[in-house]
Amino acid sequence: MGTIWPVLLFGLLLGMKHATEPDHVIAVSTIASRTKKLSLSSLAGMFWGIGHTLTLLVVGMVIIAFEQRIPEWIASYLEMAVGIMIIVLGVFSFRSMLKVGHHHSHDIRHVHMKSTLIGIVHGLAGSAGMVLLTAATVKGVWMALAFMLIFGVGTVIGMMLFTTFLGIPFVWMRARQQAMNQWMVKAVSLISIGYGVYYIAHIAAEM
Repeated sequence: MGTIWPVLLFGLLLGMKHATEPDHVIAVSTIASRTKKLSLSSLAGMFWGIGHTLTLLVVGMVIIAFEQRIPEWIASYLEMAVGIMIIVLGVFSFRSMLKVGHHHSHDIRHVHMKSTLIGIVHGLAGSAGMVLLTAATVKGVWMALAFMLIFGVGTVIGMMLFTTFLGIPFVWMRARQQAMNQWMVKAVSLISIGYGVYYIAHIAAEM
């Protein structure tokens, strides 16, 4: 039993680090940057982590239980879907800022739905790597489940911390300087679009 806790701690820290990967951060930033309350920005990170964790658990445990692997070509197309999603999020975020006299922001329902969906897509794309990591780290189905659960907790914590810190300047600027806030959101949107294009090109080059 003594060897379990270091492994679970490793899973927690790894999950926190995993949450801050560029594609994760950029995707959630398009939502967190447009929230009107800091609590909603934090919720964006939490719901992303929940969606990501649930997907990894379901797909990961099925793969481990049946001792199968996700074919590389499927994994590549799932990664492509992440790139497309990042571009779409950026485009919609940028377009919302172009509407004259209308500064759209996310309420709790938008945060819940969009962030969870983003997490699910990221979870699907990361399933193959997560299963390989779990198989190499622990032995047994129950230990694999515990490792993925604690990994998921780490992603929730990591992304909540990130979106909370990200939301501070946007919420502050929104209350005091609307024009500057809109320019900041546009910048985040353009970064999202540019990174999405780069991400797809990078995956396509490796296929």
